[in-house]
Amino acid sequence: MPRFVLSAAAHLIANAIGLILANILLPGFTIGFLGIVIVTLVFTVVSVVLLPIIRKVSEKKLPELLGGLSLVVTFAGLLITEMLVSDFTIGGIANLLAATLIVWLGALIAGVLLPKYLFPSLAKPKAHT
Repeated sequence: MPRFVLSAAAHLIANAIGLILANILLPGFTIGFLGIVIVTLVFTVVSVVLLPIIRKVSEKKLPELLGGLSLVVTFAGLLITEMLVSDFTIGGIANLLAATLIVWLGALIAGVLLPKYLFPSLAKPKAHT
């Protein structure tokens, strides 16, 4: 299977795990049963689109932001996803801040473990000939 497809699948699964953790741990943070697929897809697409935009703006105007780039993208991705998906509710600013950390941390841990155990071909760098 192409590396891009495996990488996209790993990214989607990692984001789904982070979102499900936030759904379980935070009262008021709700994702409908069937909505998890839609929320994960929208959140992942929004995050992939936002990352280079926020990186470029940060490099020019706010270089201090680069260290927390993933957190900023997760925060913005959650807000935008809530606006776009009716079956998704964050439940206030405290939940937004907590969810940002939970989704980021869950996706980070899953992103490290998934390539190692579920997609081993992603964990090994491609040899250049």
